[in-house]
Amino acid sequence: MVKGIASGVSAGIMISIGGAVFLTCDNRYAGALLFTVALLSICYKGYALFTGKVGYIVEKHKKADVSELLLALLGNAIGTILCGYLIRFAMPAIVQAAQTLCDGKLTQPIFSTFVRGIFCGVLMYIAVSVFRERGTVTGILFCIPVFILAGFEHSIADMFYFAASGIVSAQAALFIWLVIAGNSVGACILPALGLLGTVKDGEK
Repeated sequence: MVKGIASGVSAGIMISIGGAVFLTCDNRYAGALLFTVALLSICYKGYALFTGKVGYIVEKHKKADVSELLLALLGNAIGTILCGYLIRFAMPAIVQAAQTLCDGKLTQPIFSTFVRGIFCGVLMYIAVSVFRERGTVTGILFCIPVFILAGFEHSIADMFYFAASGIVSAQAALFIWLVIAGNSVGACILPALGLLGTVKDGEK
């Protein structure tokens, strides 16, 4: 349990670093590209990132797998929230950018937030699965900037942004849970379709 949470915290720290560099970049394209340092580090080090692992629950969903996934989410939350508050006090210039970003997120309709989470989940699954199966970072270098520039929502990054902004409210909590749900659904879509195709081929 401790190892799982620690791995999740490590992933949360890296996502926070990616989020921090995105907030400090005047050029959003450069910020989106530099954010990839987070997932590159996570994948190479094998840290537990909820959005990178949840898609695999389609094929491996024993009690131990679900527990591991939840521990990753808990660790991610701890890592991003702690880093968010640390950076909030150590780098005050980031606060305004985080507040502006989060204020915009909270004006989104609920359905829009959920759908944005779904599409981010799809891209996160592709980024991680391509790395695992092909041993290449191409998926990471393209999928991460794409989800950021498209305005899709990443639950773990959003935890950091809200912590850095200092916004604590029921609306913010609901937003995060909606994105977690959207990321989970999105990450499971492609593996579920692939599994369905395998089943159909087997029946033939």
